[in-house]
Amino acid sequence: MIYFEEPFTPDEQQVLGRFFTNVDLPVYALINLPEVVKGALFARYSRSPKSVRRLFLDEFINKPEVGIQAVADNESGTDPALKLARAEKLYDRVFSEYGDDSVAQLGGAHLACEQASNILTKILERGRMASYLEQSTRYIYYDQRLGQDYRFFVPEEVTAAGLEQRYREVMNYLFITYSEMVAVLVPYFQQRFPQSDSDSNFIYKSTIRAKACDTIRGLLPASTTSNLGIFASGQAYEALLLRMRGSELSEPRDYADLMLTELRKVIPSFLKRVDIPDRGGAWSDYLASVRESMAVSAAELETEALDSPEVILTDWDRDAETEIIAGALYPESEVSDIAIKRAVEKLSADEKATIFRGLVGDRTNRRHRPGRGFERAYYKFDLQTDFGIFRDLQRHRMLTIDWQKLTTGHGYVTSDVLADAGIADKWHEDMGKATELVNEITVACGARVAQYAVPFAFKIRYSMQMNAREAMHMLELRTAQGGHVDYRRVCQEMHRQIGERAGHRLIADSMKYVDYKDYDLDRLETERRAEIRRAAANASTSETGAA
Repeated sequence: MIYFEEPFTPDEQQVLGRFFTNVDLPVYALINLPEVVKGALFARYSRSPKSVRRLFLDEFINKPEVGIQAVADNESGTDPALKLARAEKLYDRVFSEYGDDSVAQLGGAHLACEQASNILTKILERGRMASYLEQSTRYIYYDQRLGQDYRFFVPEEVTAAGLEQRYREVMNYLFITYSEMVAVLVPYFQQRFPQSDSDSNFIYKSTIRAKACDTIRGLLPASTTSNLGIFASGQAYEALLLRMRGSELSEPRDYADLMLTELRKVIPSFLKRVDIPDRGGAWSDYLASVRESMAVSAAELETEALDSPEVILTDWDRDAETEIIAGALYPESEVSDIAIKRAVEKLSADEKATIFRGLVGDRTNRRHRPGRGFERAYYKFDLQTDFGIFRDLQRHRMLTIDWQKLTTGHGYVTSDVLADAGIADKWHEDMGKATELVNEITVACGARVAQYAVPFAFKIRYSMQMNAREAMHMLELRTAQGGHVDYRRVCQEMHRQIGERAGHRLIADSMKYVDYKDYDLDRLETERRAEIRRAAANASTSETGAA
C-alpha cells in the first residue's frame, strides 16, 4: 500500500516523536498527553483538513497559555496540577469553538473502585459503553478479615436505624460459616475427584478451590465487597455518576463523590456538569423522580400470581429467520429492504435453509459469528435465578437487561452437594438468620436497603432481551466447560427454548458451540490450558534472557 508521507522538519519530528507513535505512517497512536488534550485535538480534527500531527504542531504545541511546549521540553519542577490546568484550559477553548457532547467520548480514564458492595458493583457495571473487570468469587476465599470484620459493607441507613451491631453479627456469622464450609468442601471434592497423575498440584488445587467456591458462594451476602477496575470515556463516566447521584441508597451517592474527586484529577473538563445544580443536579433529580413514579405505579398495579420457572422465553420475533436472511442479503444487494424481504418470503423452506447455512458459514470456533443480519431477530426472557447467576449474566451489557430488587421472598437455592457433604442443615440455618435480619431492615429502612443482607443463594427476578447474534455469543460462552454449573444450566435452557418454544431451529442449530455436556471438574481443562500458556511464556522469557 502506498500512502502520502506528510513532510515534517527534523525539529518537528523530534517533538512529534514524544507524543505520537510514529511520524511517517497514516495510522498512529497518541501518547504522553493528558486525556483532555487528546479530546481537544480530536474535537479540532473533525473540522480541519489537517492531520492530527500537523494540528498539534500548528495550533497546540506553540500556544504558551496551554503549556504543552513545557511538557515537550520536559520542564522540570512543573506542578502536575498546573500542567493539568493548562490542558483543561486548552480543552475548554477548543470545546467552545468546535465541540459538542460527543467530544467527551474521546478521552477516558482507568479507575480502581475498591471495597464496593455487590449492590454497588451492579450499579457501576450497568453502563454499556465502558469496560469492567471485577474480582471473581471463584478464585478468592472470603475467609480473611479486613480489620475487625470480614469483607462486607455496612450501609449508613442501617447504622442510622440502630441496627449496625445486629447487622455486623449476622454478616460475620455468614462469613464464618462460609469459611467453615469451604474447609469441609475442599477435602470433600478431593476425595470425590482424586488428582490425576498428569496434573500438577497447582492445576489440581486451583480446580478444587474453584469447585468449592462455586458451591458455597450462595452464603455470601450482597453486602460482600469487591474490587472493580473500570476504563471508560468521560461521557460514560458522566452518565454513571448522574445515575449514582440519583440513587436512593447512600452508598452509590457517597461513592459517586469519591469517583468524581479522582476523575477530576485526570479528566476534569469532561465532568464539569455533574454537580452543577441546574445541569447534572437536575439530571439526577429527573432520574430519581422517574424511578419513584414507577415505584408508585408498580405498587398500585393489580397483578395475578403466575408460575415462575427459572427461565421462560416470553416474547420473540415470529418471523426471525426470514428477517435474518433478508438482513444478511441486504448489504450485498441493490434493492430496498422491503423488496428483499418479500422475495425471501416467497422462498421454500429448503431454499431458506440453504441461504441460512451460507450466511452462518463454517464456524470453526465460537468466536466465528455471522454478521449484523443476525441482529434483526430478538428474544426476551424472564428469569428467576439465584443472585450468583444474575451477577454472571448481568455482565452481558450490550443486550437489554433490567432487574428487580433482591429479596428473600422468592426463596433460595441449595446445592445437592451440601447434603452429601453433611452441611445442608447449617446452610438452611444461616439462610434463616439472614431472612430474619432482612425482615428487620425492611421494616426500619425499606426493601432497597435490606438487599445488602440477602445472601447470593436467594433468587432475583430479571429480564433479558437480546438479538440472535448476542444470544449466540452469550449462550455459547456461558455454556462452555469452564462455566459455573448453575449458569450453564440456565443458558442451556435459554437455547433450548429458542429452538423449541420459538421454533427457530435454524437459529438454534447455528449456535453449534452451546455445550450440553456435564463435567465433574468444570475448571480442569481451563486450568490445564492456562498452565500450558504459563509454561510457554516462561520459556519465551528464559530464551530472551539467555539471548
